[in-house]
Amino acid sequence: MCDIYASTEPALYEAVSRSIRLNGQVTSLRLERRFWTLLDQLAREEQLSTPQFISTLYLEVLQRRGEIQNFASLLRVICTEYASRQTSKVQQEVAELH
Repeated sequence: MCDIYASTEPALYEAVSRSIRLNGQVTSLRLERRFWTLLDQLAREEQLSTPQFISTLYLEVLQRRGEIQNFASLLRVICTEYASRQTSKVQQEVAELH
C-alpha cells in the first residue's frame, strides 16, 4: 500500500537552504527540495523571482496577521494548497472533456 510513497526519490525530500531577504534582513530558509520546486513554480506564475515572491508573501502575511510563528511551515502549507488546487484544476478540465 505505501510502496508509492516509500519509493519516493530521496532527492525530493533532501533539505536545501537558501538565503532570502525578508523585511530587510537576510535569513536562511531550509525546506525540502520538492517545496523549493513548487515555490519556484508559484513565483514564475506570479512573474517574480522566488526570493521576490517569498519576500512579498512574507510582507503580506505580516500585514494581515502580524508576527509569523513558523514561516517555513507556512511555506510548506502554501505549497500543499497550491498542489491541491492544481490537481483540482486538472480534474475539472478532464471532467469537462467528458
